Amino acid sequence: MTQNDPGNDYPLSEVPMHARKGLASTAMVLLGFTFFTATMFAGGKLGVAFDFAEMMAVIIVGNLLLGIYAAALGFIAFKSGLNSVLMGRFCFGEVGSKLSDLILGFTQIGWYAWGTATAAVVLGKYFELSEGTVLGLMVLFGMIFCATAYVGYRGLEILSYIAVPAMMLLLTLSMWVATVKIGGLDGLLAVVPTETLDWSTAVTLVFGTFVSGATQATNWTRFSRSARVAVLASLIGFFFGNGLMVVIGAYGAIVYQQPDVVEVLLLQGFAMAAMAMLLINIWSTQDNTIYNFAVAGCNLLRTGRRKTVTLGGAVIGTLLALLGMYDMLVPYLILLGTVIPPIGGVIMADFFFRYRGHYPKLANARLPAFNWSGLTAYAVGTVAAFSSPWVAPLVGIAAAALTYMLLTAVLGVRTVHAPQQDL
Repeated sequence: MTQNDPGNDYPLSEVPMHARKGLASTAMVLLGFTFFTATMFAGGKLGVAFDFAEMMAVIIVGNLLLGIYAAALGFIAFKSGLNSVLMGRFCFGEVGSKLSDLILGFTQIGWYAWGTATAAVVLGKYFELSEGTVLGLMVLFGMIFCATAYVGYRGLEILSYIAVPAMMLLLTLSMWVATVKIGGLDGLLAVVPTETLDWSTAVTLVFGTFVSGATQATNWTRFSRSARVAVLASLIGFFFGNGLMVVIGAYGAIVYQQPDVVEVLLLQGFAMAAMAMLLINIWSTQDNTIYNFAVAGCNLLRTGRRKTVTLGGAVIGTLLALLGMYDMLVPYLILLGTVIPPIGGVIMADFFFRYRGHYPKLANARLPAFNWSGLTAYAVGTVAAFSSPWVAPLVGIAAAALTYMLLTAVLGVRTVHAPQQDL
């Protein structure tokens, strides 16, 4: 199968216009990606630290920033037909881009391992399964969750059209029951916070939970038929979708002292719905996650065999799940929110400042092995994010972008003026 076979999703080249998708398709895939239980734990921390009105303000601000970031990268993806790892060749160099491949691929395989382990562990607890059975479920889920990603964009789309409406129905039911239990809006407004959290930390928590996903959402927004589709789908997925997950987590923490919607559904008496929610929620994110890994792996290895890399990634993720990835979520989230956002900052600065909004055709571009301005800017952004007492991901993005623009201007890094061709 060649890299330009539509069923292989163009892992090493631009997505041509005849393969592009509309708003419903793109938005549904992104919603399937952002509807993820881990995000609810961020909402749980907000629910006990702010009154209801202030909590909603934090959620809106944090997710709006996340949505704008995803939309900016989505616009670049539409214009170029490229995803973040292929854009990395321009801002990091042919060999230098392998750094971003490793970082993005590693983080996604960690997510895949965590999700696979979570599905097995939660089912094991509910059905009181033996440890050996739980490990067997990890292997089973590790292989099943990658099936739709193996098919490609079309597989992700089909699952999302099934999973997103089902999850919306269950979430609406759960929120309604929770609202009745606490006494309606008056009851929510009367809730007194039991913990404290400053705004900077709170916004960092909201923005950072899925900023790694936003950086790699270009894997699907590059299939957008227009700039409007790319931008609106990004906002729907990351402002609304991720925001809804944070709100659900906050609701659970306020009413039931439990941010996980699966646990909340169990407390509400919806046992079978809880198990269904667990599986469709995790699967609809897992397939996107392993798809991300495969795309990064294809660029790293310079191979068009996306399906083979998908299976290899699923095996690695399953092994990590068996080795205990379930217990490492919190430090892993902190790591993601620090090392990934600067990549997006460099990409945006490279596209808008250096290339003036138009990449040349990737096959015609004469790129250096290393773009030291991009690599240096990424390092500066990462250090700034690690050191920042403020919203670390935003600081990392801004520091990386500004450093790249400064170095490019001072060093006079040349752009490649090969003609842009129709996609």
